[in-house]
Amino acid sequence: MDAHQGGQGRHAVPDTDPHVRPARYLTHDQPPIGGVLKQRPEDFIVEELPLFALKGEGEHIYLFVEKRGLGAIDMINAIARHFRVRPDAVGSAGLKDRHAITRQLVSVHAPGKTPEDFPMLDREDMHVLWADLHTEKLKRGALQGNRFVIRLRGVEATSAIVADKVLERLAREGVPNRFGEQRFGYVGNNHLIGRAIVLRNYQEAVDRLLGPDERAPRSQEEARARYAAGDIEGAWKIFPRSFRTEQVVINALLKGKSPEAALRAVPKNVRSYYISAFQSAIFNAILDQRLIDATLDQLLPGDLAYHHEHRSTFAIDQSHLAGDPGDDAGVPAMLARFEISPSGPLWGREMTRPTGRAGEVELDRLRAFGLDTDDLDRADGSIAEMIGGARRPLRVPLTDPDVEGGMDEHGPYIKCAFELPRGAFATTVMEEVCKTRIDQGEERS
Repeated sequence: MDAHQGGQGRHAVPDTDPHVRPARYLTHDQPPIGGVLKQRPEDFIVEELPLFALKGEGEHIYLFVEKRGLGAIDMINAIARHFRVRPDAVGSAGLKDRHAITRQLVSVHAPGKTPEDFPMLDREDMHVLWADLHTEKLKRGALQGNRFVIRLRGVEATSAIVADKVLERLAREGVPNRFGEQRFGYVGNNHLIGRAIVLRNYQEAVDRLLGPDERAPRSQEEARARYAAGDIEGAWKIFPRSFRTEQVVINALLKGKSPEAALRAVPKNVRSYYISAFQSAIFNAILDQRLIDATLDQLLPGDLAYHHEHRSTFAIDQSHLAGDPGDDAGVPAMLARFEISPSGPLWGREMTRPTGRAGEVELDRLRAFGLDTDDLDRADGSIAEMIGGARRPLRVPLTDPDVEGGMDEHGPYIKCAFELPRGAFATTVMEEVCKTRIDQGEERS
């Protein structure tokens, strides 16, 4: 099977891949300014805003870590080795970008131990700012949000005027809650791998992981070509060792394991990233449609409204929308105050679905991706380990925006600072500012 052959019939991969890149910008009336993002790690600084106070006692050592140029999984593995625990004993609230300076909480389950019982963790790419104790492991999503300070290069400092207008508009109307390109991997096809896993088309999943792709780093081109030619041993010998997931799968294939068994050799949390990317691509497609319809800041009959504080949803009917605009407790007033927003799907078997036009759009987008609800039912119990599904707000608040133009030893820049709630992508904000495909400032290697 060709590395990019997606199958036939209902499950064929669509001609237009939904939507890793925006089909429309909320601030489309502002001109593009372009720019280079993440030219160097200090150009992209993100700091977690903790959700709760630590108790100062307990079995879990909490570290506030600053890392630079280090991936999330690499960070967890390094901390696990330092504290001599399994990686699953390490907790983190969110995955942070490799190409940045990030400051975040990490927990380590070390019963009977304190930070003083271990040597100082101080590496060139990671060090500890402070440490404390707590009674529970840090869980995914357990943060209030993130504060970003981003320097955009390759632009004139005077373009700060446009950037300021964009951030003001986003603070007023909300940020389209798009999943950023990093969700889809360095080749940009994590969602297609996840889709193949959901459909139990394990050969396709492996082909997309290991086969030729024009977006893959040059250092992988020969190895991917050898894989496509059936030279598994040759591919294994020259595939860069830093790409651990690919190495695990190639090694399993080399031992004669089936594509399904090779994917089972990949850690469960890594497989879940592919499923999450599949869900994210469909969510982005629905978000694009709401932007095209100019209904991102509206609630329609049949919508499921997302309550930002309670992180729950409730159904919208005509009576909600016909309420008195002066009623502070009514849906129109809550929508205007940004207490609630329309929601979109992270598709799963048990996910609550909207009705009316909103429900039709969501089902259409799933089918446009070559799947139907029965495919999700069949995925449960497979290696997809399909989650029940969830709802995600289609817009999120941006707070405390600040923009300024400047110049340093590297040239002119625009500095954009703002806060976003957990799960929202700063790159989505910067895409609205730049209006072009953002150059990440990295060479393929």
